[in-house]
Amino acid sequence: MQAIYDRIGVGYANRRKPDPRIARAVNDALGDARSVLNVGAGAGGYEPRDKSVTALEPSAEMIRQRPPGAAPVYQGIAEKLPFADRQFDAAMAVLTVHHWTDIEAGLREMRRVAKDRIVIMTFDPASDYFWLADYIPDIAALDQPIMPTLSAFESAFGEVSVSAVPVPHDCTDGFLGAYWRRPHAYLDPDVRAAISTFAKLGDISAALGRLKKDLHSGAWMARYGRLMEEAELDIGYRLVVAGRS
Repeated sequence: MQAIYDRIGVGYANRRKPDPRIARAVNDALGDARSVLNVGAGAGGYEPRDKSVTALEPSAEMIRQRPPGAAPVYQGIAEKLPFADRQFDAAMAVLTVHHWTDIEAGLREMRRVAKDRIVIMTFDPASDYFWLADYIPDIAALDQPIMPTLSAFESAFGEVSVSAVPVPHDCTDGFLGAYWRRPHAYLDPDVRAAISTFAKLGDISAALGRLKKDLHSGAWMARYGRLMEEAELDIGYRLVVAGRS
């Protein structure tokens, strides 16, 4: 099956620049691991520079966008990692698990190849969606069935620690929730093109029209303007960390 980012990933790296605050949280979670496998690595934005990283990515388009000097990359899928048991100190995955065709198999493979630690950034489907879902309710309906619950990680790894990853108001990584304080951004087709959720939605022109109208009239500000006072917001992104028992 064609990797989704072979279809939607053109120009992806221009909009999806790693946010240094999120990168710090991921790196801190990796601890003293020296060798790390990055599963579903994309363009490699969150790969720590102070560790020996190996990347795995299914999309040829995303592999082409990895910058010079990036970690060595293999083309492959999470469900069948081409690596030996316990080959790496740690395995990481950032905003990718929901794209896997068999999440249970992919998590099992991560556990197989990691000696000590597994670090996954994901979205908790039990969280309340932010205001964008008021305009496009299909976002929740689309994401909830494909996002693994936190209990799925417990089933795969045993005991896990879960921490919130608040999204900064000026987040440089253009994932779905990155623009919660910059509502006009969702009207930009280039912004939407770098967010996989929009590629899976049907015609949302009417919803975008309502958003544009509310931004122009001040209705959006009247309803959600309190968010402009927030420097960061917890909108459901989570860091899941597991260690070997």
